[in-house]
Amino acid sequence: MITMKIYDVVIIGGGPAGLAAAFEAKKYGAKEVLIIERNEELGGILQQCIHNGFGIHQFREELTGPEYAERFINKVKKANIECMLNTMVLGINKDKVITIISKNEGYISIKGKAIILSMGCRERTREALMIPGTRPSGIFTAGTAQRFINIEGYMVGKKVFILGSGDIGLIMARRLTLEGAEVVGVAEILPYSCGLNRNIEQCLKDFDIPLLLQHTVIEVKGRERLEGVVVVEVDDKKKPLYKTKEFYKCDTLLLSVGLIPENELSIQVGVEIDGRTKGPIVNESMETSVDGVFACGNVVHVHDLVDYVTDEGRLAGKGAIRYLNNLFNKANKGDYITTECGKGVKYIIPQRLRMEHLNEWVMLHLRTDKNYDDVEIQIVIQGDIIKTIKKSKLSPSEMIRLRIPSDLIVNREIDNIKVEINERS
Repeated sequence: MITMKIYDVVIIGGGPAGLAAAFEAKKYGAKEVLIIERNEELGGILQQCIHNGFGIHQFREELTGPEYAERFINKVKKANIECMLNTMVLGINKDKVITIISKNEGYISIKGKAIILSMGCRERTREALMIPGTRPSGIFTAGTAQRFINIEGYMVGKKVFILGSGDIGLIMARRLTLEGAEVVGVAEILPYSCGLNRNIEQCLKDFDIPLLLQHTVIEVKGRERLEGVVVVEVDDKKKPLYKTKEFYKCDTLLLSVGLIPENELSIQVGVEIDGRTKGPIVNESMETSVDGVFACGNVVHVHDLVDYVTDEGRLAGKGAIRYLNNLFNKANKGDYITTECGKGVKYIIPQRLRMEHLNEWVMLHLRTDKNYDDVEIQIVIQGDIIKTIKKSKLSPSEMIRLRIPSDLIVNREIDNIKVEINERS
């Protein structure tokens, strides 16, 4: 008879969120902690992000991606946390039994008393955009090109056009230029960039790479190898203005057109998904709608900075321990205050709050629906504005973090907290 091994906490995904969650769970009392990672090493996407800019909030210094990952990998090793590498999770059932397959272990099942989902996200591909034309070589997602250059040591092309202004695409524009390629332009279908302002400055403007706002690629040319792309301007409804067609000669097209949280396993276990973020609906402890299943990092919503991903991992790790210690009042599990998106707000994380488990403050993460200048972020409860934050500029590309003191909302008979953006008169 085969005995199924049982762990206190099982973390699926060994990127920055999973590493932080594992270490925090072990720190607060979990005896058996397991990280399952499908790659051959821990660290996730950080291992191919050799540029600096990581760790400013966590360590008060600038680190490269591998340096940032190494700090948490060393913590995990020092804490004697078990790791299964080169291991794929095939499924999770509602009893928290996880089916996995790996070269070393074969096909086995394990059980987690608590599970933390930290699978990250994936890139949108050409097929998702439905760009017409032939199918030549030379078309990559920006993250794939980054891995080829930084990890595998292959140059992807000599003359490059980039579709989309996400952070990976902007960083690759600089990386390719430094490696000797010519980046002929970056096209963005929206009227604003989707990347951080610092990346616009450091990766495009510093290298005189043109950014074409409200432009997109409508066709690729070439048979064996990409020969060029057809770019057009779009109107306010994102419809192509064909009179503005222009051909850009290039041998490589990089796609940096958004990330999608990787939630096939989340859906399989019955987790409720938010249609706006494409990630799980979570509460202040990063617990999902399924008892004992937590989620953190880019699997919940796409972050700008890895430092914030780490914060969420810590929350999930602590939450898992509180769940194991029966500190959550299950009788009141349906007793939530919901966070509501008001005017100008695209989404808010967490979507639910349990009053009896709030600390001195609660952190809300949100994004705006467009660019704003000279506005007020207002937190509204039952029609009363309880807090106002003035901002000179807001952009959908930069996540907003609001720290709300819990004494503003405790001891109130309320169902929801609304956050809205109003232009200052």
